[in-house]
Amino acid sequence: MGVLKGKTALVTGGSRGIGRAVAERLARDGALVAVHYGHDEAAAKETVGAIGAAGGRAFAIGAELGVAGDAQALWAAYEAHPLATERVDVLVNNAGAATFAGIEETDEETFLRIQALNAQAPFFVIKHGLERLTDGGRIVNVTGTPAIALPAILATIMAKGAVNALTVSLAAALAPRGITVNSVGPGITETDLNAAWLADPQARAHASSRSVFGRVGTPQEVADVVAFLASPDSRWVTGQHLDATGGLQLAL
Repeated sequence: MGVLKGKTALVTGGSRGIGRAVAERLARDGALVAVHYGHDEAAAKETVGAIGAAGGRAFAIGAELGVAGDAQALWAAYEAHPLATERVDVLVNNAGAATFAGIEETDEETFLRIQALNAQAPFFVIKHGLERLTDGGRIVNVTGTPAIALPAILATIMAKGAVNALTVSLAAALAPRGITVNSVGPGITETDLNAAWLADPQARAHASSRSVFGRVGTPQEVADVVAFLASPDSRWVTGQHLDATGGLQLAL
């Protein structure tokens, strides 16, 4: 507790699912958390309220990602909030979405939209936030696991893979400032986005069988991995991808 006391964190897509769990965990660790949302202001305010009720500090900022000028709009929204600090110590790029379509079904418009949200947005959120990011700070990208073939969401996996590549090169580029850059790849996780699918007993059984632990993951389990990378304990870890799938690629 308190390892991030006096620090400020910004979590994109922080109002729901894994993003909310990350925001709540970083707040428990003492950070003031900017909870970004794209469309669901009510969910973001609910997350901020939950953090406050638990004794933490947070505020919500809105900006649609995956559109022209999105990163500038996000940072403008941050700067305009009265609780915003001059510097940000932890940036978590979590916002994203999956399109369930194979290569045959993916048209150019869909492909470009997926790339804009999942790959282009994190790139420019980092780019336009570098002057505000503290030396010795942390960047954590929530991406996907590169070693698993997922043809049903091919364009999404391609975009997430681009951010894994960005993570490695950016880690080298920002090392002189003492900034670490790492990525986390969740597996099948119990979120509201998966709720309808996992409500089917057969689908849940299949999803659970993919992990060596025989179950699906929770947002909090992914958030704990992100929290480690956001903490001082991760100071000697950079340019790495941490698999947070529950041993997904180990299951037979």
